[in-house]
Amino acid sequence: MSIGIIDYGAGNLRSVANATRHLGFDPVLIRQPDQFADIDQLIFPGVGSFGDCVANLHQLNLWQAVTDWVRADRPFFGICLGYQVLFESSEESPGVGGLGVLAGSCVRFPAAKLKVPHMGWNTVQPTDPADPAWSGLSAEPWFYFVHSYYPRPANEDVVAGWTDYGGRFAAAVRRGNLLATQFHPERSQSNGLTLLGNFLSLRGQPAAGMIAASRASG
Repeated sequence: MSIGIIDYGAGNLRSVANATRHLGFDPVLIRQPDQFADIDQLIFPGVGSFGDCVANLHQLNLWQAVTDWVRADRPFFGICLGYQVLFESSEESPGVGGLGVLAGSCVRFPAAKLKVPHMGWNTVQPTDPADPAWSGLSAEPWFYFVHSYYPRPANEDVVAGWTDYGGRFAAAVRRGNLLATQFHPERSQSNGLTLLGNFLSLRGQPAAGMIAASRASG
């Protein structure tokens, strides 16, 4: 099984690559669309701004390849900005469209009420603890966050985990073979490695409940 990590010019690539190597895989950095034919699972890490991410994906001709991959329900793990760009838009970059494979938009935490960015450790409450993506984790595992914006899915059926920061927000989504998180598993020590390992071990097989949900929504 070959693991590809999107390299669009910005992202926590070294930490993500090291995490996958720790789990026994040798990842490939994806910099051009023809590389997609040689991989089985795709990880999209991200740091930086929504608009820059979108621009870089277009410039590198990766935009359509990523879109086609996700729409074909091939195994995909989005991290932080790689999670946000799945949605239609973000307040961070008005007028810039995201991949739009999930309905909804990204909004900013209210700075008047909260410390922004939301940075540090926080718990996640899985919506379906039986989902194999959460196997081996506690009822409310801790993960590491660094972000000022977060997705607000139009359909909450895709939400796989909630986190509270001045109110609950969607910390993770899961649909078919897609898993994406606002937190950074590669910076979340043993919990992050467990989650990443669970995703890689699924080998393209979504949870039964997620298959039903995906069919119902599509």
